[in-house]
Amino acid sequence: MMGGSASGEVKAEVEKNLIKLKSTANCSGCDLSGADLSKAKLITVDLSEANLTKANLKGANLRKADLSEANLTKANLSKADLTKAKLITTNLTKANLTQAKLTQAKLRGTNLTKANLTEAKLTEAKLREADLTEADLTEADLTEADLTKAKLITADLTKANLTEAILTQAKLRKANLTKANLTEANLTQAKLKGADLTEADLTEADLTEADLTDAKLITADLTQAILNGADLQGADLTEADLTKAKLITADLTKAILKG
Repeated sequence: MMGGSASGEVKAEVEKNLIKLKSTANCSGCDLSGADLSKAKLITVDLSEANLTKANLKGANLRKADLSEANLTKANLSKADLTKAKLITTNLTKANLTQAKLTQAKLRGTNLTKANLTEAKLTEAKLREADLTEADLTEADLTEADLTKAKLITADLTKANLTEAILTQAKLRKANLTKANLTEANLTQAKLKGADLTEADLTEADLTEADLTDAKLITADLTQAILNGADLQGADLTEADLTKAKLITADLTKAILKG
């Protein structure tokens, strides 16, 4: 009985907070766990430090909203508009962000572990030091995104667009970058040990001092890429295009260079 009573109290609190949000556009620190806010108009609202665990925000308009330090674990944000939203150190673990718009969103230090970002638009997004471990970024648009020191270990970036993205010192160990577009991307000192870059486009990419140990670069396009000081020990470069690539002091020990 006590459990049911407590559950009822939580639901009542959430309902009260929903009313507050709709009337004041401010619910900082509120409990909105499990709330249904699908297709809600929440432009510029303050939801910083709010509890939005398992909340339904599918198709919601959250342009320029402040969700800093909010808990959005397992929340549904598919097709939500988060353009220029502030999500600094927000918890988005296992959140559904399929086809979400995150153009120019601020996501510094955000936890996106195991989040689903399939076909999400992250153009010019600020993802410095964000944790995207095991995240699904299949066909996501990360054009000009800042992923400096971001953690993308075992993340799926199949067919992702990372044109001119900044991935300096990013951790991409065992990440799947099959057919990804990394044209002119900055991968200086990036950790790509064991990463799969099969058929990836790395034209004019900067891989200076990058760790590509045991990486798969089969049929990858490395035309005019900068690989100075890169560690390519044991890397598979079968049929890779290295036309005009710079490999000064690069380590190609036991690398496969067929075709």
